[in-house]
Amino acid sequence: MSVAKVIEITSGSDKSFKHAIESGIRRASKTVDGIGSAWVSEEKVIVRDGEVAEYRVTMRVTFVLGDED
Repeated sequence: MSVAKVIEITSGSDKSFKHAIESGIRRASKTVDGIGSAWVSEEKVIVRDGEVAEYRVTMRVTFVLGDED
């Protein structure tokens, strides 16, 4: 039987929401094993001088916990 855990992360990009998602998952994968899915729960932009300066996403990332041996 597998047991999964959900964590919440926030990631930003000056390019796009897609890039923010991809870089967030890539970074989380460096320290979290077994990531199986992610749900984007929030998208927002940071505006500076009337222009979009940063795209930010908040994601709930699901991963399977390792076996207890």
